[in-house]
Amino acid sequence: MLVNMNELLNEAKKGKFAIIQFNINNLEWTKYILEQCELEKKPVILGVSEGAITYMGGYHVVYFLVTSLIKDLGITIKVVLHLDHGKSILSCKKAIDAGFTSVMIDSSRESLEKNIEITKEVVAYAKTKNVSVEAEVGAIFENLNSSKGNMYAKVEDCITFVKQTHIDCLAPALGSVHGLYEGEPQLDFTRMRKISNMVEIPLVLHGGTGIPDDILQKSIQNGICKININTELQIAWAKAVRKFISENAGIYDPRKIIKSGETEIKKCIHNKLNILHDSLKV
Repeated sequence: MLVNMNELLNEAKKGKFAIIQFNINNLEWTKYILEQCELEKKPVILGVSEGAITYMGGYHVVYFLVTSLIKDLGITIKVVLHLDHGKSILSCKKAIDAGFTSVMIDSSRESLEKNIEITKEVVAYAKTKNVSVEAEVGAIFENLNSSKGNMYAKVEDCITFVKQTHIDCLAPALGSVHGLYEGEPQLDFTRMRKISNMVEIPLVLHGGTGIPDDILQKSIQNGICKININTELQIAWAKAVRKFISENAGIYDPRKIIKSGETEIKKCIHNKLNILHDSLKV
């Protein structure tokens, strides 16, 4: 069943656990994530970047792919279809009109005032369609070296942003990065807890790949209610597929090649779901 994020993240905030966003890249990725989360009876957020949407054929293709798999696979868990890092008002509106149940508008590289202006327009449109909205304050970069010292959102900026935009969840820059880390994650837990207490809405941690399990659990205890995972699944799949190809040079059926990464993806999903479940006991 497709839902927006509010119900899931508000429950997570109250219970001090987190919902994972696994990004999807194709039909197989979507199928594997849905199957494993259904097996473990855990709700999931399916994140889709603009690049992935273009690769798969468009917003409507992604919507019908997800809803068709939910129907044909007999999926009973709650599923969010979420635009990840929407770069414009237009892209968010396209996702909403296609049936996405949640969108992220990412204008974090704009001034705070411009970020607020753009986000408010997305929120106004989304609310008419019962769609949840995530936004970002402070830019979350690709790696620690590219951050140039601007790794952390200001607490006062987060408060102002949430009050003026009425978003549903906030992704503040807290020291995490997208992709692989060059060095150790530098999460600011004091800032994390302060923002969580002051804004009162669920917080999102981008760049979950490469963060040790105990740090993820500590993040949850300090207000994080949604954790995004993408690169970790990609790496697990790529390693398995490379191994399969090296051992099966005569196989050319793309279904067999792509499927060779299924076990490792599902193992990764299982491990992450258990980490977040265990965080309840921390």
